[in-house]
Amino acid sequence: MHPILGNGRRLLIYLLAWVLVGALLTVALREDGPWLITLAFLIPLCLVFGFVALSAGYICRAFPLDVRARIGNLIVVHLVAGTVAGGIWIALAAAWARAVDWLSNSTGGSALADSQALPLFMVAILLFWLAAVCHYLLLAFEASREAESRTLELSLTAREAELKALRAQIDPHFMFNSLHSISALTTSDPVAARRMCLLLADFLRDTLRLGSNQRIPFTEELQLVDQFLAIEQIRLGARLRVTQTLDAAVARCLVPPLILQPLVENAVLHGIAQLIEGGTISVVAQCAGPMLTITVTNPCDPDRQRSRGVGLGLELLRKRLTTQCGVTEGLRAVEAAGSFCATIHIPVVT
Repeated sequence: MHPILGNGRRLLIYLLAWVLVGALLTVALREDGPWLITLAFLIPLCLVFGFVALSAGYICRAFPLDVRARIGNLIVVHLVAGTVAGGIWIALAAAWARAVDWLSNSTGGSALADSQALPLFMVAILLFWLAAVCHYLLLAFEASREAESRTLELSLTAREAELKALRAQIDPHFMFNSLHSISALTTSDPVAARRMCLLLADFLRDTLRLGSNQRIPFTEELQLVDQFLAIEQIRLGARLRVTQTLDAAVARCLVPPLILQPLVENAVLHGIAQLIEGGTISVVAQCAGPMLTITVTNPCDPDRQRSRGVGLGLELLRKRLTTQCGVTEGLRAVEAAGSFCATIHIPVVT
């Protein structure tokens, strides 16, 4: 079905446009006859011809205006189509003129049709070509919209594939660090190691349950962090201390799952665990305008031995923020004077 016929609003606008054409032709072609007969002759004729002009859309689809089109063929096709459309309009004009004469009991319709036959024929051809131009513009708009839609779809597919790849890297990285923490207790405190395994199982179950979601409430993300810290508390004991400062508004924010946990994990493994006296991890979350800002600060040993794996979690987090949240500078990490501070900025979603 033609797109104009399939939409009631478009069809109404289209018919009103042809009524306007009929009114203009009435002013241009009227001779000495009554205005009413001229309007009764031309406006219905234009409305009927409007449906004839819709055939230009099918011709435009059959002979598209693209790099493969031959200009000569297009000219011939539209010359023939315009001539045929003009002939149809003249035939309709003759038939409708007799009907108008019969209805008005006069000869005004036939006189107008006979005297204006050539102008009507030329106008019909021009109007048909104008309809063809409009259809070509409509086809170009539809092609542009489809291309934009395909580009967006490909972009979303690529982003989803990248997110899956990042998650595939995050899981082994976290598992390695968690199992390394458990192995440290197996010889010194088997009971604590067993309890740590149970806590880890609960944590992994919740991680798998929430990790497949695009966004989760910030309160659930905090629960995952608390579970992780409970695991590490067994190994580090009183050396690990945590403070949280949260705005009331952040509870309503939605964040990507496991967005805060890598920061806390990095603070524990590369900060607190490297210090004999331990230290305090500070978590501050603020919702200011369109951005949610989360800052994790922890003490660190500036002279610690740095392994090749340090920074992997933060690098994966930076890529997730870019891919999933669209922020290129979403993560900022600074180390100075024995303190490490990592800050992430996430667009607010509620």
